[in-house]
Amino acid sequence: IEQAKAGLPVLGICNGFQVLTETHLLPGAMLRNNHLHFICRDQKLRVENASTAWTADYEAGQEISIPLKNIDGRYTADERTLDELEAEGRVVFRYLDGNPNGSLRDIA
Repeated sequence: IEQAKAGLPVLGICNGFQVLTETHLLPGAMLRNNHLHFICRDQKLRVENASTAWTADYEAGQEISIPLKNIDGRYTADERTLDELEAEGRVVFRYLDGNPNGSLRDIA
């Protein structure tokens, strides 16, 4: 947490994303999927921010496919926080072709 707050890049995928919310490095929370079922499938995403250490080889707007496996994948936060994340370019990926878990604003 200390290193992340000092600027060290941090990547949170799946449970790692949940850890980021629980340690308050990322605002918001992860909730059960809105349909309460485990998901295991490929999922299309759109790259929203191609300027991170992990997305620099992509272009903004590029569509990719990833494996998706979760039951606690629904990202939620209040509207003010969501607006701030959007304005700061902190939404890196967004679900395409249907939101698999009910994440607000299709944030992946």
